[in-house]
Amino acid sequence: MRYFRPIPMSDPARPDTALPLAGGWCWFDRVEVLARNAPPRVIAAQELPEGVRARLTQPRAHLLGMPLDAPRIMGILNVTPDSFSDGGAFLAPEAARARGRALAEAGADIIDIGGESTRPGADPVPARDEIARTAPVIEALREGGLRCPISIDTRKAAVAAAALEAGAGMVNDVSALGHDPALAILCASAEVPVCVMHARGTPRTMQDDPRYDDVLLDVYDMLAERVAHAEAAGIDRSRILVDPGIGFGKTVAHNLALLRGLSLLHGLGCPILLGASRKRFIGAIGGAEGGAPRMPGSLAVMLAAVTQGAQVLRVHDAAESRQALALWQAVTLGEGR
Repeated sequence: MRYFRPIPMSDPARPDTALPLAGGWCWFDRVEVLARNAPPRVIAAQELPEGVRARLTQPRAHLLGMPLDAPRIMGILNVTPDSFSDGGAFLAPEAARARGRALAEAGADIIDIGGESTRPGADPVPARDEIARTAPVIEALREGGLRCPISIDTRKAAVAAAALEAGAGMVNDVSALGHDPALAILCASAEVPVCVMHARGTPRTMQDDPRYDDVLLDVYDMLAERVAHAEAAGIDRSRILVDPGIGFGKTVAHNLALLRGLSLLHGLGCPILLGASRKRFIGAIGGAEGGAPRMPGSLAVMLAAVTQGAQVLRVHDAAESRQALALWQAVTLGEGR
C-alpha cells in the first residue's frame, strides 16, 4: 500500500501548479510517497491518483457552524480531580463555570469539557460520576448565556447523551468509538460531529513500553479503520475529525514522528484535531520537567501543526494560543488588522 503525504506550504509565492490543502490556508505542489517496504520518494502533486487528490484538496465541512478555512482553537476544561496539568483546579462547579466563560472570552472557538482524566496511569471513572461533573456545568454555561460551541470529552454513551441534552454539540472520544459500542450509535442518531483519536491500550496501560512498526503509518491505518467503523455506524465522514493522539501510548520519538508527518492524515478526508498542549514530551525536550511551565513549548508545537494544516487545536492556554495564532497569520498570511 502507498501513502501520500502532501508537503504543505504557506508562502505567498505560490506556483500555478499548487493545489489547496483541505480547502484551507496551506497549499502543496509536491507529495511524499510512503510505503512499508520501499524508501520514500517525492512526486509532483499533479501525479497524484485522482481519488487521492480529491480527498487531499476538497474543503472540509463546517464544524459546529464554523468554516475550517482557518485554524480553530478548542479550549480545555477539565472538571476532574486528577488531570495531568490542571487536575482539581476546576472541579468545583463555580470554578468550572468561570473557567468556561474565561475560555470563550479569551478566544476559544470551542470548549471541550471532560470529567474523566485520561492521563497515563489514570483509573476509569464511573459514568454517573462523570455525568455529575460535566452535565451541570454545561447546562449552567448555557443558562448563563454562553453561545460558544461545547464538546464533551468522553468515552461513554451515557455521559455523551447527558452532555448533549445539557447543550453540548460535539463528542470527543479518546478511544475512537472503541470503548462503548453505544457511543457510535448515539453520535449517528444525534447527527453531531465526533472526533476519533488514536490511542494504544487504556489510560492505565498506554505508556507501558509502546512499540510500532512505523508509528506514522500505523496511526494512519488505525484511524482509517475507525473512520470506516464510524461510517458503518451511520456517521457521515463530513462529521468525523481525526486526532493522532499525541502522548497516548507514544514515546517522545513517536510524538515527534507524528508531528513531523502530520499532513499525511489529510488523506483521510477529515479535519485534523491536535491536542499536544502541556504534554510530557514538551517538558522533556524543552527542559520544563516537573512543575515548570510548558506553555511556550505548547505554542511552538501548535504553530508547527498549523503549518501542516491542522484545523482544530486543543489547548489549555486559550488567550496565549489566540495571540500566537494571530501573529503567525499576520506574518505568514498577511491577515493582520
